[in-house]
Parts: sequence; structure tokens; C-alpha cells
Amino acid sequence: MSPRPRNDERHPDLQNAIKEIAWKQIAESGAATLSLRAVARELNIAATSIYTYYPSRDELVTALIVDAYNSLAEALFVSVENLPAEQFAERLFALGWAYRQWAVTYSQRYLLIFGTPIPNYQAPEEITMPAAERAMVPLFEVIQAIFVANRLRVERFAALTPRLEAMLEVWQAASGGIDPEILYLAQIFWSRVHGLVMLEITNQIPSFFDDPAELFRRELNTILIQYL
Repeated sequence: MSPRPRNDERHPDLQNAIKEIAWKQIAESGAATLSLRAVARELNIAATSIYTYYPSRDELVTALIVDAYNSLAEALFVSVENLPAEQFAERLFALGWAYRQWAVTYSQRYLLIFGTPIPNYQAPEEITMPAAERAMVPLFEVIQAIFVANRLRVERFAALTPRLEAMLEVWQAASGGIDPEILYLAQIFWSRVHGLVMLEITNQIPSFFDDPAELFRRELNTILIQYL
């Protein structure tokens, strides 16, 4: 009788194999039902083999969140890497478009980081926050360049309330001194594209918009007209 293959023979990259099955389970039944034992069964390995990499379900979820943020960040960096620095509108549009494309392509990853919280799971900020912040860097960089070039139409912004100004100043201190108006616009830009993307991938856009990309395209161009 042949000896049973070891885990490293059946799955040379077991750590990533675990993640792949976890994403599959999330796509099929949602993140709340993710189970290490179910992952082990599908991989035909002992559950204890998974504990070597992920001692608990929460640690596996955390690793998936970090991977999702890093994947999003990479897509955003790539979207602008070949565009000239002075093409502000094109770079901002490219970021928004790449954000939607990534979300539509990897909807389960998007919903894991931006969707409904998983019951009884609290993301450890010291692990997930650096990845989340990296995903915002391309947007900060483009808006910073627009601001420095005096192309950001801050005169069109409503006046800051003292409370909002105080909150932005706290963020400014944490971000290493980024101007509050840059932080404000980054947050607003993200929230506007995020809103449409979330509606699209959760099938909340009315069915007569049979090509939601066109709705998204107009919103991006409207943002450019308003702020540049």
C-alpha cells in the first residue's frame, strides 16, 4: 500500500492553497460562514495542518483582508504608472476606473474589506491598517500633485465647519502633514466612487442601467469638472 502523500507534496504552496479555498468558500456562502475545518476538508488535509499558518479563523480572515487591500493598491498604482505626472484629470480618472474594475473583478475581496462586518470579528488595526493606507496612497499622490500645481478648485468647496476642520487636523497629524483639503477631497472622491461600485456589485442599480460602467464614467467626469 502506497504511503499517503504529505501535505507539501499535495499542496506545494499550502499557505496560498488555504487562501484560495477560503476565497472560494466566501464566494459561495459568505465570509461569516468561513470555517478552517471546511477548508481542510476541501484540501483533504488535517485541520491541524492549517493551524500552522492560521491558528484561528480570525487570523485567516485578517490575512485575506491584507491581501485584498494590497491587491487593490497594486491595481491603483499600475493604473497611473505610465501616465505623465502633469495629466491630472487623466490620472484621477484612471484611479477611479481602476478602482471599479478591481471591485467588479474581485467582488468578494471588495465586500470583505468594505461590506457587512463579520459577526464576532474585529480586524486588528495594527495589521490591516498599513495595507488599507497603502491602497489610499495613489489617490493622495495624485490629489497632492493637483493641489501643488494650484489646479484644485478649493474655492468651490463649502466652508469648513470647526468640527470638520478639527477632525481633518487629527488626520493630518496622523498622515504626516498632508493638507486637510487634500484629505477631504480624497475622502469625498473615494466615497463617491465607492457608493456606485457598492450599488453595482450588490445588484442595487436599477436594471434599465444595463451597462453600469457608463453611469460610473459620467460620475467620474462630473467629479473632474467640479474639482479641477
